[in-house]
Amino acid sequence: MTHVAQRAGVSAMTVSRALRKDGAISAATRQRIMAAVEELGYVLDQTAGTFSSKRSGFVAALVPSLNNSNFADTARGVTDALDGSGLQMLLGYTDYSTAKEEEIVQSMLMRRPEGLILTGGRHTERARRLLTRAGVPVVETWDMPGEPVGHVVGFSNAEATRSLVHHLHERGYRRIGYIGGTSNRDTRGADRRVGFLRAAAELGLDRERIVSFGQPPISMSQGGEAIVQLLSRWPDTDAAVCVSDLSAFGALSECRRRGWAVPGRVALAGFGDFEIASAAVPSLTTVAVDSYGIGHRAGDVLLQAILARRDDRAMPAETVLMPFRIIERETT
Repeated sequence: MTHVAQRAGVSAMTVSRALRKDGAISAATRQRIMAAVEELGYVLDQTAGTFSSKRSGFVAALVPSLNNSNFADTARGVTDALDGSGLQMLLGYTDYSTAKEEEIVQSMLMRRPEGLILTGGRHTERARRLLTRAGVPVVETWDMPGEPVGHVVGFSNAEATRSLVHHLHERGYRRIGYIGGTSNRDTRGADRRVGFLRAAAELGLDRERIVSFGQPPISMSQGGEAIVQLLSRWPDTDAAVCVSDLSAFGALSECRRRGWAVPGRVALAGFGDFEIASAAVPSLTTVAVDSYGIGHRAGDVLLQAILARRDDRAMPAETVLMPFRIIERETT
């Protein structure tokens, strides 16, 4: 700021006023200062203002994957909801790890975000303490946690998978298997397994017909290997529910490679309604979730909570249940 002041021939205080929207300064002086700012590439350090006003101008959003189109759509929804508010989004990548999430939450809070958006509703105890004591709005997404930290915009992954199994049962399938990961690292994937088991118990299906293969998120190639294991162990399986569309596409590709008709030999269903689900041949039955809508609604809830906090108002915790729907396609 001192360098800008010297270049423009004014005091540092005058530069400070020029960089504030409400600063009283003549148009000619402001223009001269802004020319110096542009020439020197100066960026205002708002750290001091953040401490005094509690307005850092950014929010933090944590996602488990950077190459998953669903989470990319969710992040886009958040940014669109914040557009015009003056708030920017800083993205954190957890790699499906609650321990990594804890580290990022701590790191983000050190930078004083005005709010946080998280993917999922399960966190380490320390992360929950950090979030609860942070004093800023928190929105959990893509889940329906039993004990929310703050606001929630999501759905029940267990209920969605349960509905998918019931749908397959209504279509006449009776020997339904499940393909998922080898750990609960992906908590939403773990909930989908719970939904499968719940539906199997309700319908009197075999609850043991489960293949756990690979660390989440399960890849296409792992889905291919998993369907071979499933059909080798239970040759009479007539349908398989996969934890995601990517694993389902891998299973579909392996079936085609081996000459197993889908759905003649085995029916397949995924989760997420990725673009690959509709583009596959045959196209994949799946559970569709409004990924963009989750992000946009979460961003809107967070923005309203931030504005309330700026006005010293308490905004009651809000839970928004987002819809899901089963899209039946050629694989079933």
